[in-house]
Amino acid sequence: MLLPRRPIVLHSLACISWPRPMLAALALSAGGLPLEAAAQVAQETSQPVTGEPSAVTRPVPSPPPDQDEPVSFEADGANYNDNSEELSVFGNVVLRREGQSVRADKIVWNRKSGTITAQGNVRFVDANGNQLFTEHLELTDELKAGAMQDMLIVLREGGRLAAGKGERTADGKIELTQAAYSACAVEDSAGCPRRPSWRITARRVVFDPEGKTVRFYGARIELFGISLLPMPPITLATDGRPISGLLIPDVQLSASNGVQFSDTWYQRLAPNAELAVTGYVFTKALPMVSAQYRQLTSTGAFQVTGYATRSSRIPIGGNPASSQKDFRGYLYGNGKFQFTPNWGLIFSTRIASDRTFLRRYDISRDDRLRSTAELERIDENSYFSLSGWATQTLRVNDQQGQVPFAIPVIDYRRRMHDPLLGGRIQLQFNTMAIARSSGQDTQRGFASAQWDLRRLTPWGQEVSLTGLVRGDIYHSDENALTTTASYRGNPGWQSRGLATMAFDVKWPFVGTLMGGTQVLTPRFQVVATPELRNLAVPNEDARAIDLEDSNLFALNRFPGYDRVEDGVRVTYGIDWEFERPGWRVKTTIGQSYRLTARPSLLPDGTGLSARTSDIVGRTEIRYRNFITFTHRFRLDKDNFAVRRNEFDAAIGSQSTYLELGYLRLNRDVGGGIEDLKDREELRLAGRVAVAGNWSIFGSGVFDLTGISDDPSLVNVDGFQPIRTRLGVAYQDDCLELDFTWRRDYVTTGDAQQGNTFQIHLAFRNLGF
Repeated sequence: MLLPRRPIVLHSLACISWPRPMLAALALSAGGLPLEAAAQVAQETSQPVTGEPSAVTRPVPSPPPDQDEPVSFEADGANYNDNSEELSVFGNVVLRREGQSVRADKIVWNRKSGTITAQGNVRFVDANGNQLFTEHLELTDELKAGAMQDMLIVLREGGRLAAGKGERTADGKIELTQAAYSACAVEDSAGCPRRPSWRITARRVVFDPEGKTVRFYGARIELFGISLLPMPPITLATDGRPISGLLIPDVQLSASNGVQFSDTWYQRLAPNAELAVTGYVFTKALPMVSAQYRQLTSTGAFQVTGYATRSSRIPIGGNPASSQKDFRGYLYGNGKFQFTPNWGLIFSTRIASDRTFLRRYDISRDDRLRSTAELERIDENSYFSLSGWATQTLRVNDQQGQVPFAIPVIDYRRRMHDPLLGGRIQLQFNTMAIARSSGQDTQRGFASAQWDLRRLTPWGQEVSLTGLVRGDIYHSDENALTTTASYRGNPGWQSRGLATMAFDVKWPFVGTLMGGTQVLTPRFQVVATPELRNLAVPNEDARAIDLEDSNLFALNRFPGYDRVEDGVRVTYGIDWEFERPGWRVKTTIGQSYRLTARPSLLPDGTGLSARTSDIVGRTEIRYRNFITFTHRFRLDKDNFAVRRNEFDAAIGSQSTYLELGYLRLNRDVGGGIEDLKDREELRLAGRVAVAGNWSIFGSGVFDLTGISDDPSLVNVDGFQPIRTRLGVAYQDDCLELDFTWRRDYVTTGDAQQGNTFQIHLAFRNLGF
């Protein structure tokens, strides 16, 4: 039976019908690489093959005895010459052996020499899935590629190599001359040819199919058709795995350090461990070195990063004349381990040598560095945590001695079913020890039990009952070192007991609206707590109190355990949700009223100090993945003045979008409470796609706080840029290229205000 014709390649219907190997050769051939063989490979045979009228499918006779598997073939015809001991097969020839295959118009096997010669439209696929296209190929009787000319290698992972000629060496590697490589796609979504955004041209290339590596000698990188400077020897892995070598360098210009050049040596230490060492050279500072070590273990993973240099440091509030050269650096490490299904460990460490190092070298803009470790045990009904944390402040006016560290913090919770009344009971035990080098020290412990019961009435209301009892014990000393008097508490041992009862009702109403579904849910809550000795105990974790939609219906509107809102209060509000195809709107609004007439310990301006609270709410609007809008507000109960106005919006797609954030706190909190200062801030970020893969992006952070918001400020006009950024970027399937300008407007020590320019370049699957 005559085998049907099997075209070697697929044709594009949207453009000139060149086969895909031809497309790759066209894309990579610019600059003098031969196209003749690629064109020949691309041609499909249109004339019938002469010879035997029947197809042949049989093993090649007498394979060498050291072979594990014979070579089998399929063809339209075959001839065997007894004198020369040559087997010729022709017409849609396919040879297969141990995961390898060869397709060609004609294949000749010389049994005396053991060589196999493939001719015409040759497509060779090795055991790793890499494909070789050429017009003439010599093979061994084990189907190992030998000499070849004008060929194209399509790697399994997507990279392509085109070369003038190649030859298989004794160790199984393929040595190519006058070659080009790219990991980019060489055709668009319509199947039409396109030039890759980058490629490597090299005088000599060594391809190791077994080691799955390609090494280039005498290489140059071409970017958008422009040949860049000569490059050192480049090695890449065809299977995408990381291998040791230099990475792409970065260039940056900043006001603090001048021109910065950095490059990284990546070292693959083991399949589960790697090290990256980066060197930095500056025109206005001494060199710096950093290293990052990462490892994956049988129970988890961790990484450690360090920076070290010796440079001039200007003390905070000093001038350049007072600078001094010091050792400076930064250490960061984190990890997570899961020892058993229940036990796990999480840790993170961040330490800087001084307050301006991270900002000067553009490593981080954080103003606090937290180090923490937590050992956890979690099962279906219990939770145990043993943790500790410490914070290094980088703020100009903060005293490090006043910043607390907590060792240890122990928390245990047990959940169980109530066999008498139904519902659920949760027991909790918690201890914490806080210390300061030059401030107040506090130790705290408490035990609590909370009971929750939730039921649905026949009329559709959701009713919840909650009961909570808790006993606290505190010890503190050096209380006078705490600046805010209401946070100090009484020195020595103090105790406190509390009991809280809560009743909560929700009544959802479901209906239709504008082709969608709406749910309107009125909500009513009563919470009662006897009068407590709040000011007798220190306040370490409940300071930044503010009425928000997130804590409106909470049992305790304070954010921590050290302060508890006592008295009897009623809270009421409405939730509304609307959904229709593509749209979703959620909004909530509410207020509370205290039945207790005695003064509250809550400061004026928090929205909770009077018997009637301020009005708070939140609205979320979402349209598909194109628009996201969230607005939070707080209105003064007396005159409806806006005390909190915050919104975040994102409009657009991944390629073109605008992000906008605004916050204004106009709480008028009395002086002396540093955690509740008023402020106003604007954040902008956006990206606009232009000309295909190009885009323009920018962002900015602006402090709009004026003297009317914070009388302690001087020399402010209500508009102070903090950071702005503007850049141009190119991104496709194998290249990232960014040109970025950033400006800092505040000088702190040796972290100077001024402009920073940066060039970032990243190639897919490429290192030096």
